[in-house]
Amino acid sequence: MFDFLEGYDVWGAFWTTVQLTLLAAVGSLLWGTVLAAMRVGPVPLMRGFGTAYVNIVRNIPLTVIILFSSLGLNQTLGISLGADDFKTINFRLAVLSLIVYTSAFVCEAIRAGINTVPVGQAEAARAIGLNFTQVLMLVVLPQAFRATVGPLTNVLIALTKNTTVASAIGVGEAALLMKEMIENEAQLLLISAVIAFGFCCLTVPTGLIFGWVGKKVAVKR
Repeated sequence: MFDFLEGYDVWGAFWTTVQLTLLAAVGSLLWGTVLAAMRVGPVPLMRGFGTAYVNIVRNIPLTVIILFSSLGLNQTLGISLGADDFKTINFRLAVLSLIVYTSAFVCEAIRAGINTVPVGQAEAARAIGLNFTQVLMLVVLPQAFRATVGPLTNVLIALTKNTTVASAIGVGEAALLMKEMIENEAQLLLISAVIAFGFCCLTVPTGLIFGWVGKKVAVKR
């Protein structure tokens, strides 16, 4: 029944999907946290930048961002992100695009978590001489992250599915493999079922594991 899979690197395609997800998840968490800090910070210019970034990026389709990275950054400006071959360049551009896009949603999830921390705790921290950065890093963010495990899990699952857009610039992940298989094989339903099953194997355990973690680390109010 699955003889049509012979000659196709299904495992390799999904491994590329996993790599895209993990690298983009780490980058998005870091940049999204910085953006969230900007949005709640005391500097108006930084607050304005964070707000503008989130509102603009969230309303641009991911496909547009990825195509801009390939056509604009690479082909027009010659930015290769330190890579030499076409495959690696497109992979790194796809990771960058996913970070730029996903970090806007991470920022909002973390900002919502920050808003759950009682104001009195930040005021008490400032009263003992801590500056804004220390209050944020030592008091607010640890509690905010505990409150945002659930929302961040949803963002991670969406990121996993969004990696399929990387096929638009030739990154050899699962969606590009599916396209090639459909063009060469007649088993449309089976091909779709295999790719869908593969994504379920990535997203369902993620939701279950982080859902359990979220319940364990949730802040009891």
